[in-house]
Amino acid sequence: MAISIGYQGEPGAYSEEALHLNYPQAQPQAFQTLRHTFHRVADQSIDLALVPIENSQAGSVLETYDLLLEYRVLVVGEIALQVDHCLLALPASPRGGHKRVLSHPQALAQCEAFVVREGLEAIPVYDTAGAARQVQREGRADQTAIASRRAAELYGLEVVAERIQTVQENITRFFLISRRGPHRPKPPTVKRKRLGWKTSLVCAVRNEPAALHSLLGCFKTYGVNLSKLESRPRRDPAWEYVFYLDLDGRRSDKPVAAALRDARRLTTFLQVLGTYPRALAVAIPPRPRRRRTLSMRDD
Repeated sequence: MAISIGYQGEPGAYSEEALHLNYPQAQPQAFQTLRHTFHRVADQSIDLALVPIENSQAGSVLETYDLLLEYRVLVVGEIALQVDHCLLALPASPRGGHKRVLSHPQALAQCEAFVVREGLEAIPVYDTAGAARQVQREGRADQTAIASRRAAELYGLEVVAERIQTVQENITRFFLISRRGPHRPKPPTVKRKRLGWKTSLVCAVRNEPAALHSLLGCFKTYGVNLSKLESRPRRDPAWEYVFYLDLDGRRSDKPVAAALRDARRLTTFLQVLGTYPRALAVAIPPRPRRRRTLSMRDD
């Protein structure tokens, strides 16, 4: 029986594309929200889930960070996907008549320069592919969506403009998450070049001078490189913060293990989210294009 992997969004979402490219034998299951996706991993309705954690242009997906702590899941893999955004519209709709663009807030942020230049009203929705589906369903000629070429094919839309992201190298990182415990499902293997290992953790420090400085010193002492440090408000108590860190190396490596041992003495809590192979960005394979234009407007 194929392993089930959940994702947030509709078929044609970038999460689904990343899942298909890296785990083609898995059984994908779509959920409308990230919370639904995490909850179904926790209650064992699905085996694993692929969730976005960070975009190279728009930054961290903050809801994912909060849910990682709330559901206490285990990160067992990392995927990086080169994301190329397209502007999609109803077939043969007037190019000068496009007024609105629907998409996920992250996608709108990644294409902000294009949206402003073309004078479009940005309408945030819960998913890129969901935006494409809404444009197709509502049938409004003035409405467009920012989504993938795959979404255009699935929902019968036309590619009006492509590679519209502000920064062309637009990479989204995903975490493959699992429930914890001795009987958790084994993640499928990905055949790719090994680029080393990473370990992610979340912790909190005492609210006193130099507490964070002392914590970071643990990793400096043992020569462990930090590739990311992110702070998030702690929901209880108010005005307290937690810190998410990505380290180079495996949890079992002696320098990392020693640094974590010292760090536990300086934190009010510390939880290792997971150890996993570092990902190399994968580009979405090109598909036949319906039409190529660099701008919506005629010169």
